[in-house]
Amino acid sequence: MGRACVHGRPEHARYLSNVTLPRPRVAILGGGPGGYEAALVAAQLGAEVTVVDDVGLGGSCVLADCVPSKTLIESSAAMTSLSRSAALGLQAADGANPELGVDAPALYARIKALAAAQSDDIATRVASEGVRIIQAKGRLVEPHVIDAGGEEVRADVVLVATGANPRELPGAAADGERILTCRQIYDLPELPEELVVVGSGVTGAEFAGAYQALGSKVTLVSSRDRVLPHNDKDAAVVIEDIFRRRGMTVLGRSRAEEVRRKGDAVHVTLGDGRVITGSHCLLTVGMVPNTVGIGLEDVGVATDGHGFVEVDRVSRTSVQGVYAAGDCTGVFMLASVAAMQGRIAMWHALGEAVHPIRLSHVASTIFTDPEIASVGVSQAAVDRGEVAARSVKQPLATNPRAKMGGIRDGFVKIFARPGTGMVLGGVIVAPHASELILPLSIAIEQNLTVDQIAHTFSVYPSMSGSVTEAARTVMEFSTDAIV
Repeated sequence: MGRACVHGRPEHARYLSNVTLPRPRVAILGGGPGGYEAALVAAQLGAEVTVVDDVGLGGSCVLADCVPSKTLIESSAAMTSLSRSAALGLQAADGANPELGVDAPALYARIKALAAAQSDDIATRVASEGVRIIQAKGRLVEPHVIDAGGEEVRADVVLVATGANPRELPGAAADGERILTCRQIYDLPELPEELVVVGSGVTGAEFAGAYQALGSKVTLVSSRDRVLPHNDKDAAVVIEDIFRRRGMTVLGRSRAEEVRRKGDAVHVTLGDGRVITGSHCLLTVGMVPNTVGIGLEDVGVATDGHGFVEVDRVSRTSVQGVYAAGDCTGVFMLASVAAMQGRIAMWHALGEAVHPIRLSHVASTIFTDPEIASVGVSQAAVDRGEVAARSVKQPLATNPRAKMGGIRDGFVKIFARPGTGMVLGGVIVAPHASELILPLSIAIEQNLTVDQIAHTFSVYPSMSGSVTEAARTVMEFSTDAIV
């Protein structure tokens, strides 16, 4: 992007002789993806940048949420792959069929070490750009002044990126031993023998699938009629069917009313009076923003009824010069969105040309096994008539590479605009769907058509071949057919 102005001054002013422009000062409250990515952009644009953070660079995303959970899931996926070995014609050299166990302390130690190393890498990168890092709990005392553990940090631009914490249910207080949030589970001394997961959204589905694969007996409690109620229904049906085939107990339309610990067991009381018993209970019932006690109300920054900071599409809050990014805004709680919000905030604040964030272009992945990746318009929007689209669902079972790996579940779905064939969205259920969604994301960003995808070479055999095949199938529909 070309630089339009710096700190509100025209670009050509930098080249006037005998003129020295002051460096704009940027203070960032929170060092997660929204915070540290904003710090990198601001530093590269010549600002004097300070990050105030009491958790560690990378924030809870790196140290407690995304990186640890996906590391756990990677280990569980390896177990699932090994379980298919007999179907692939593999066995132990002596003809036996040994079972692979889980060394829980080693597993959790690796997860925490990897997260800490990633945080250190981020801190090193940020510091190398000249960013000052203050390890302290920060609070806004004026719109452009942060109290950083007793030190006053003044800035021309402030970014609030304080993240969010797991929500707890009334009557279900986490104790960190038997009743857990997703941030406490890595401190367990052993694998949960019987894990009750309360909540069947993205986090609940990911952890339920991972622990089932690792050997825990899992019961997934869903208040809705299916798992992943806010995601593509076809994809959710595939995942729920896989969960059940792998031995998981899935309880639909079963709201948890109370979770109580009784000795070394937990009792989960459902709305209909049933009681589910397990050795541990994992609460995955949403997030609450970290916006209480950081001075927002004192300086006039508006929040909504749930405490999330209200922002526009360039991350501005209700107070001039104060921006916000990441989970504390409630705008798509994804690390990629937080990072983009932070970058956009700095580009805008420091006078760069900037495009407002386009949430319809955000690609997301649910890291179940197989993964679910999606981008663009949804099936629900098409079904409601909000979007006119042609669609096709290409089963993965016909893909030769999938057959070679013994994979039979999954699909590629593409939505295209009738008449023009412009790609509007897509859903992929497959191993490494998070990687396979990229061509559809590019197609949406660059206004490409299914014809252009269909005429693009894909490797044979490959999973990505199902993307081009689905595009060719959409092309075959008559231009006025709408699904």
